[in-house]
Amino acid sequence: MKVIRTVNEMVEIATSVKANDQTIGFVPTMGYLHDGHAKLIDQCRKESQIVIVSIFVNPLQFGPNEDFERYPRDEKRDCMIAESHGVDYIFIPSVEEMYRDNSSIKLQVVERTNVLCGRSRAGHFDGVVTVLAKLFHITKADLAFFGMKDAQQIAVVKAFVDDLNFSVKIRPVPTIREDDGLARSSRNVYLSQQERADAASLYSSLKVGQHLIIDGEKNPVMIIDEVKKNIHRHTNGTIDYVEILSYPDLKAVTVINQQIIIAIAVNFQKARLIDNLVINEHGIIVRDPFE
Repeated sequence: MKVIRTVNEMVEIATSVKANDQTIGFVPTMGYLHDGHAKLIDQCRKESQIVIVSIFVNPLQFGPNEDFERYPRDEKRDCMIAESHGVDYIFIPSVEEMYRDNSSIKLQVVERTNVLCGRSRAGHFDGVVTVLAKLFHITKADLAFFGMKDAQQIAVVKAFVDDLNFSVKIRPVPTIREDDGLARSSRNVYLSQQERADAASLYSSLKVGQHLIIDGEKNPVMIIDEVKKNIHRHTNGTIDYVEILSYPDLKAVTVINQQIIIAIAVNFQKARLIDNLVINEHGIIVRDPFE
């Protein structure tokens, strides 16, 4: 595995790979890799001849009161994990390398952002698509792999590449969970011991909603109410949102008769956790919502 730190070197390598007609798979990350990232890399390895992973904590997607400075970082550990999972190149640029001058162009996402996390994080997804536009061009990726834990992000990215005719294909990968159901996240390290125990109830609350749909409940208001009750009953966290929306369009629904997402966000003392299930109208989990 080779560590790359400059845009020019990464472009040169990617250009050489493409000249040899090799498929480039790409996993964009903000580092502090865990098993969820490893699953993305493993899937990328299965589908690609060359695997590139980026580690870049993107300041453009953090708000003024968010955790950019204290976001966990451990480059040495990340490189060890990446190499052990067969990564060919790991791209670790500095902020100065990625954003050298004041940009003349700004990207703005106008759909799929006024719900879920996007409602309280103005400009967040503008920052996401800006850095991905650069990374897709720099790595010349054929395939890009994203975890379904960040389902809103994938929905936005899919619209972004479709609308702007990027050639990269978006590959969603199911959420990786702990044995008790908690979604893997770099922010889980912020949880206290009691919060960590309580956090397992987020997934079980989503399952309550899923089973209501399986049992024939079609009213999203009723399902949301039961999901909230389960979260309140089993955690001391503060609910940010519980929503049911069409997926990937992320529009409000009055009856469940199509593919939907049940999504939640809960604030604990030092961490905000998100989770979701994407299911069809019968309550069955959908593995690839873009098929």
